[in-house]
Amino acid sequence: MSQKKPQMQVEQKVPENIVKKTARDTKLREAVAKRRTDRLAANKTRRAQWEKNAQAYQNEYQAADKSLVDNIRKAKTEGGFYVPAEARLILVVRIRGINTLNPQVRQTLRLLKLRQLHNAAFVRVNKATIEMIRKVEPYVTYGYPSRAVIKNLIYKRGYAKINGQRIPITNNNVIEQQLGKVGIHSIEDLIHEIVTVGAHFKEANRFLWAFKLRGPRGGFIAKRRSFINQGDWGNREDLINDLVKRMI
Repeated sequence: MSQKKPQMQVEQKVPENIVKKTARDTKLREAVAKRRTDRLAANKTRRAQWEKNAQAYQNEYQAADKSLVDNIRKAKTEGGFYVPAEARLILVVRIRGINTLNPQVRQTLRLLKLRQLHNAAFVRVNKATIEMIRKVEPYVTYGYPSRAVIKNLIYKRGYAKINGQRIPITNNNVIEQQLGKVGIHSIEDLIHEIVTVGAHFKEANRFLWAFKLRGPRGGFIAKRRSFINQGDWGNREDLINDLVKRMI
């Protein structure tokens, strides 16, 4: 009988390219997991800061409201009148179209970001802006917006102007990428900057696209008459809030 020769065990080596590919893939997976962990931790920290800022703004608003009520009561008790500070912010709404529009008026409306019918925009009160508004007064109505109206406009009708494009504000990252360099990181920061007409109001207002509103529920009364003559155009002061609520 012939004896079987013992079989030699040959060590199977993994090809070098497979070893390198496996090491590379492992390294990439670890890097992706690390970036994801760091991103989640950073987002958690940022959200906590945004919530802290929002609460601080809310406390500031409540303190301002309480101070106003206290001053009014104090003046009434002393037999006088309390006159609040003059408004520093105006909301302008365009109520007439392009028919019989003077070129100078058209250019002024563009400077105010009111290119279309029912567009609305915030304007800081100063001598230059007052003169501009007077020039286009028969075509617009304006007044002093409340904090609630400003918040509703930005939340419900707010769009960003980025590279000449109208971009929806879907999250705070859109705001932070454009305005983070001036300390505005969230939508509450943006609202606070507009409400208080802060140091970076110009950047915040330029970031916002003109608000596109609908026709007011119930319609206008008479566009060709001024507000003080039972019409629509002109200064409504605080009553602009009632109109804008019907147009949001």
